[in-house]
Amino acid sequence: MGPTPDTAVKALLETTTTARLRPLFEGNNISFAIGFKHINYVSEAAVLNHFKEAGLAAGDLYRRFGLGFDIVDIHSRLAALLAVDDDVEAVVTPAVKDGDGTLKFKVAQFVQRDGERVKCATSTVRVALRVDGHIKAEEEWPAGIERFAAERLGTGETREIAAAPVPYGSLSEGRGTSTDPVLAELIGDTNAFGWRWRMPYFYCHFNDRVQMSGFLRIMEEVEDLFLADRGLPIKRVLDTRGWIPVVTQSRIEILDETVMEEELYTVYTVENVFKTLLYSTRMDCYVLRDGKLVKTATGTITHGYLVESAPNQWEMAEFDESTVAALNTPRKAGA
Repeated sequence: MGPTPDTAVKALLETTTTARLRPLFEGNNISFAIGFKHINYVSEAAVLNHFKEAGLAAGDLYRRFGLGFDIVDIHSRLAALLAVDDDVEAVVTPAVKDGDGTLKFKVAQFVQRDGERVKCATSTVRVALRVDGHIKAEEEWPAGIERFAAERLGTGETREIAAAPVPYGSLSEGRGTSTDPVLAELIGDTNAFGWRWRMPYFYCHFNDRVQMSGFLRIMEEVEDLFLADRGLPIKRVLDTRGWIPVVTQSRIEILDETVMEEELYTVYTVENVFKTLLYSTRMDCYVLRDGKLVKTATGTITHGYLVESAPNQWEMAEFDESTVAALNTPRKAGA
């Protein structure tokens, strides 16, 4: 038997907490609905509140113990639309098992609809506590926290490449590039879109690495670029068909660390188109180190469209033949 966990660690592992949260207005991009990224942000905020309620707030973990709070896996499902004016009741339930090296939590998001308590989303969130060399810990770690501390986040798989990398170019390139020999080798003959972009500091945390919210933003951005590349830019589809994008589920897992200002090679692959209603894609992210590609993150997302059948009433839109063809047909290089 090991030592008895510290009181705060015990609360972290055993106590259910509830937070009252509002989605950020930034997430209200289309109609009155909140997008998938900000639904995940609500789950992140709920888990951060859970740590604070236990007495181990993220800032204290870093300052007192030299441990960085890192979400390394977030898997969310949408059950009902989350609206811009909603007050969310976010319930966090610990789900850590013996032997786990990360802290696992279930998050359920509830809202009130016509006097009824409605579940609008669920998330599974895993947190690692990254030992940080930038600062010196002020205190000894609380008992029971050591098994969740990691010297490094993951050990991403490496991949040999034959293509010769080219210089990234000037920062004026902005959103990066989708034409690159390394991307071309990664994509091959698959139904995928590639993107290479330098990771900005505002996607990172703890002076060092891209955090989960940064990868959520990358997933949202590569989807936007992918749709434009396939002739389905979001604004045009909105204007001509009245379709608004909807995400039914998403997942991102961090496999290794992506360091601030590294160039990220992102491959976005169409995996399935389901009965002209939904399509699923996989996102794989790599950085180039010592002549090899290191896979630093992977994820999946399922997309569809909603159409307004009556004022403020939405139902799933059925893809037409041209949409299915666009999703299934990669753009030829130079096209």
